[in-house]
Amino acid sequence: MRREINHTGLTVTAIGLGAMPLSLSGRPSEEQAFAVIEAFIQNGGDFIDTANVYCLDDRDIGHNERLIDKALRRFGRREKVTVATKGGLRRPRGDWTVDGDPKWLRTSCERSLEALNTEAITLYQLHAVDPKVGLQASLAELVRLKEEGKILHIGLSNVGPADLETALTMTPIASVQNRCNPFYKKDFKNGLVELCKHRGVAYIPHSPVGGHFGHAALAKNLAFSRLAGQCGCSPHNLALAWLLHKGAHILPIPGASRVESVLDSVCAMNLRLGPDIIEAIDRLPDM
Repeated sequence: MRREINHTGLTVTAIGLGAMPLSLSGRPSEEQAFAVIEAFIQNGGDFIDTANVYCLDDRDIGHNERLIDKALRRFGRREKVTVATKGGLRRPRGDWTVDGDPKWLRTSCERSLEALNTEAITLYQLHAVDPKVGLQASLAELVRLKEEGKILHIGLSNVGPADLETALTMTPIASVQNRCNPFYKKDFKNGLVELCKHRGVAYIPHSPVGGHFGHAALAKNLAFSRLAGQCGCSPHNLALAWLLHKGAHILPIPGASRVESVLDSVCAMNLRLGPDIIEAIDRLPDM
């Protein structure tokens, strides 16, 4: 099962890898991280999502990007795997703060080029809208970087429908990456997922099984576990399969820090859900 990232000419496996857990506090050893990435690509994976701020703090900026580049080169897959990254945040003392200043975005992009050891980033995403700067000023800098050939395609993250509509008046947008899972359906309710489909924009759900802290809650939910039991799969599988069934433009990126998690994720592409299961998940209340 594959997904097209519209406006890019790229087609990638329908389950990507969210690489953030490989670089945050409590991250695995480098060899374990390499094993996770190797398991992903050996099972057909060819889309990895990262960001310059997937690290411990500002002194560690670019850790995840460098890790991914090193792993893919070790396995001879650097040119075969699409790596998407982001800019627009900072990590002072380990905190997460928004900074969409054009100068910072340019600096971030150029550092990401170095960390990823590439001349052009295939998909570069604005990590979040900075209310002090505004979407248009941040996006204008990404457009300039694209015109300079430093990025090939522009994406957005943590945005709403109005943000996407505004962005599309300025430049083609390849993707929107937001939090979305069976217990966080905001973008289905506000029309963003449907808008992406209508405007030819890939929708990339991050935290598709709950994220760093929410995945345990997903597994403990009795109603969801019963549905998984009916399908003969894990709750993890069911969450991803539900997203895949909700649209051919949807590309989930479950995070992983263990090989077992990667293997569980890719199985979701083979799971076929009946309309009764999809409707039952649609009706579950958000947590």
